[in-house]
Amino acid sequence: MAHFAQLDSNNKVLRVLVVSNDDEHRGQEFLAEDLGLGGTWIQTSYNNNFRKQFAGKTFSYDQDADVFIAPSPFPSWQLDGNYDWQPPTPRPDGNFYWDEDTQTWQKLEEVN
Repeated sequence: MAHFAQLDSNNKVLRVLVVSNDDEHRGQEFLAEDLGLGGTWIQTSYNNNFRKQFAGKTFSYDQDADVFIAPSPFPSWQLDGNYDWQPPTPRPDGNFYWDEDTQTWQKLEEVN
């Protein structure tokens, strides 16, 4: 089975649908025309074999780099050269979570 992501006019993923192996080679045409769904469809890899990662709803597609990009986990995080989101400061070792309000890593308290 092949997976195809439908993009809106801003290259945001609207949904991902499965296409049979018989129609994989013509996925765009099959989905847009044969099924009458219209739009732009780009194949995505469930195993992350191409286009960086498996697309999901609200992901974006960078046409120049030919990759799907996950939504930013926090507004302060920046996209790096590998299309991964990075925090303003590296995560310390151990059980920490990002606090966007303070822009710091906070240690998780253990619950007994």
